Amino acid sequence: MEVSAIASSRKDSKGRVLRQGESQRNNGYYIYQYKDVNGIRRVIYASGLVELRKREKTVERDKDDGIDTYAGENTTLNAAFDRYIAGKFNLKQSTRTNYMYDKYVRPAFGNRRLHQIKYSDVKAFYYSLVNERNFKLNSMEIIHTLIHPVFTMAVRDGIIRLNPASGVMAEIKRSDEWDKGTRHALTLEQQRAFMQYTANSPIYNHWLPLFTVLLGTGGRIGEVLGLRWEDLDFENRTISINHSLIYRLQDSGECENHISTPKTKAGIRMIPMMESVYQAFQQEYRRQEEEGFSTAIVDGYTGFAFTNRFGSVHIPMTINRAIKRIYEAYNEEEIQTAKKEKRQPVLIPHFSCHHLRHTFCTRFCENESNLKVIQEIMGHSDITTTMNIYAEATENKKQVAIISLESKVEIM
Repeated sequence: MEVSAIASSRKDSKGRVLRQGESQRNNGYYIYQYKDVNGIRRVIYASGLVELRKREKTVERDKDDGIDTYAGENTTLNAAFDRYIAGKFNLKQSTRTNYMYDKYVRPAFGNRRLHQIKYSDVKAFYYSLVNERNFKLNSMEIIHTLIHPVFTMAVRDGIIRLNPASGVMAEIKRSDEWDKGTRHALTLEQQRAFMQYTANSPIYNHWLPLFTVLLGTGGRIGEVLGLRWEDLDFENRTISINHSLIYRLQDSGECENHISTPKTKAGIRMIPMMESVYQAFQQEYRRQEEEGFSTAIVDGYTGFAFTNRFGSVHIPMTINRAIKRIYEAYNEEEIQTAKKEKRQPVLIPHFSCHHLRHTFCTRFCENESNLKVIQEIMGHSDITTTMNIYAEATENKKQVAIISLESKVEIM
């Protein structure tokens, strides 16, 4: 009875009975003292008793579920990201030094406290990248793959209850407003125009072997630039894809070449060497026999199949600049030629190295119905990627087939 009387006598300035752990300061603020899931004494503050008790309910619920409310309120996304990266002991340097996170997430959104970030906040942040920064699908997925696992770790550590990034990308992809930035393959006519112009140009024909391999294997640019002569089996005419050459920003602030191994088993594969690809490698080998083989060493890897004029490995931006110079020179000439011949010019649109991979995959899909075979050759870890390209390729093929059929079918 005496204890009960003492407890009930504790009231706030408005005469309301205060519960155990609650108190009111002279300045009118309310506080609630409790021990967190780790047994550490914590204090929360509120300007009113109703607000305080709402927060108490959250704290008690979190304690029952093993959630560390205090950590969630005091840990920023940046701090959680840095902790996540520090714990990835086998992480590649290219991922550890992440330009995308540091430039687009860390300065603003990354400073928010974990417990304050809701699903709608992540969604709004993603849309700001799309609308204000003109992010395309690939860039958005990179950001998502950086943020989502950080929240997942926080959930598993008992810092937050739910992952606010879960489902955001799926919703954005379904949105009609979302510009997926789809890479369209070159048409067969554009593809032939580009390759023939390169082959016949005294200025650009030295690029032909590399473009032939890119277009004839569907390899990623880093995979092709990283090929060594020992990865090529000329007798059995196969290409072993088992690593990739990357050129990225490092902790030193400098961009460097490094070797990266595939993140998934799908990335390690054997690609058959078609005749044009075989001849391209042979041409490049003969050139290096005359001019000297590459002496470049990248993370212990040597004997690279493709080299620049200095005997070093290529970097992707150099290849993309060469592609741009070639199609611009071609288009300029084609416009003049078509004008003289009084016809519409066959122009080549802007494209990059990756479009050659997409073009190969499209041609492959037009001639092969086994999606599993296509997936394995392309090294797609998710067959959905293969299916999307296949759907686009076969849709165009259906239209051509119907046009061809039209002249052979007499309806009336």
